[in-house]
Amino acid sequence: MIKKFEIKSHDGPGRIGKLDGEPTPKLFNRKDLQIAPNQGSAYNVDEEIAQFNVKETIRLAKEHVDKCDIAVIQGSKYIDLRIECLKQLEEIGYNGFIIANGDSLLTNPRELVEIVTSLKKGAKKNSYFIFPFTELSFMPILTYMGIDAFLTDSANYYSYLNILQTPTKAYDLNSYPIYENISREELEEKNLENMEFVIREIHAHMKNRSLRNLVEERSGTTPQNISTLKILDRNHMDYLLEYTQLF
Repeated sequence: MIKKFEIKSHDGPGRIGKLDGEPTPKLFNRKDLQIAPNQGSAYNVDEEIAQFNVKETIRLAKEHVDKCDIAVIQGSKYIDLRIECLKQLEEIGYNGFIIANGDSLLTNPRELVEIVTSLKKGAKKNSYFIFPFTELSFMPILTYMGIDAFLTDSANYYSYLNILQTPTKAYDLNSYPIYENISREELEEKNLENMEFVIREIHAHMKNRSLRNLVEERSGTTPQNISTLKILDRNHMDYLLEYTQLF
């Protein structure tokens, strides 16, 4: 059930591609994916627990490879375990991967950069990566690092918290009543519409080779966002320049 992923062009490490004929980067609804069962764990756990969860994740993925096309990369905060999990899942036959603990990674910029870049460097070229949970302002830099797709779960999650997600800011509607008396369903729809807008925005910038401009624009929206870009530039310039077009 492996999906065919073709890379059409790059803007930095970010990739414009085709996944079974559909353009990437793209959004996925979790219910539309055949995700292999996995042994999840918290981000900050002892290494022995993370090792056990990786082992169980690989076992479950192998048992369900004929029915599933997406596997989950576990390993908590341990980069070597993440890479081991990726390599073994690729050997089983998967080429689509969800990076577990996305919400925790967004609050740990250094770990976010190191895990994403390490996985990208270690993966096969036809492997694609899905980030499971993100604020909209993070989507450009995640794409720039090489993430190919996002789950729409966050639109639903933030609606339960009464938070409006926009391309540049998350508004708590209890404090900023931009929309009054809005239902949770209506708020989820607005969050999803804004998520779809950001994907269109990313596509337009990538086609114009200006994704980096968008990333720098959005870097000032949160301290975590600007820290992520600074760490990426300082520690992984060779990775960024490998696919950057020179003029």
